[in-house]
Amino acid sequence: MVRYFFSALACAGLFGCVDTSVDGPDGVGGSRSSVHSATPSGTSGSSSTGAPSCTADACSPFVGSVVDVTYGPGAGFGQAKMPCIVMGPPHGGGELQGSLDVVTLGNGGSITLAFGDQTIVDGPGPDFIVFENAFDAGGDPTAPFAELATVSVSEDGVTWTSFPCTATAAPYGDCAGWHPVYANPSENDVSPTDPSVAGGDAFDLADLGIAKARFVRITDRPDQSGFAGAFDLDAVALVHATCSTP
Repeated sequence: MVRYFFSALACAGLFGCVDTSVDGPDGVGGSRSSVHSATPSGTSGSSSTGAPSCTADACSPFVGSVVDVTYGPGAGFGQAKMPCIVMGPPHGGGELQGSLDVVTLGNGGSITLAFGDQTIVDGPGPDFIVFENAFDAGGDPTAPFAELATVSVSEDGVTWTSFPCTATAAPYGDCAGWHPVYANPSENDVSPTDPSVAGGDAFDLADLGIAKARFVRITDRPDQSGFAGAFDLDAVALVHATCSTP
């Protein structure tokens, strides 16, 4: 679910100080969306389906298109701004508040992402970062407000390998959705592609024994979703990638 701490002084350590509003029905049955593709670079306007269109560079380190999305119960927030809302860099709120620049997947919801002409490659350390809108309750990193998801990767969009999101208590290991996000280009100069400062949840292909991937799938883990609405996707950033565009 989308949540927001109104001020560090007023709400530090209080789970009750959150905004639980959504721009769509909460707690309803899931639905499947049509494919959302980015508008080719240099163009603008609305798509034929009425969804916003976005400019995406083929070699951008961020999401180039949404291949598929299935919303679960509790989804609604951010859907009207798809796919643009998950493209581009993250808009982190820091350790005490979550971003509202997100789409809520809903309990058990899933989204599949592509990256233009970019291929994620295994390099030193983490290779990509998934940004949710988690925060640390009262600024305590041992008490994250987490809404977890399993992250999977594929080279061909058919065969998938998942990072093992199995934890039931913090720290949540190879799950997405439990680290605050610090990178926010509208507010700071923190690099969203630097795992040491960007925040979010970083993933290393070497942990799966995989050399490269072209697609990332994020699936809400319904048994650890917290409040209704579950995993809220802000962005994905590539740390190590190669672009096939000449």
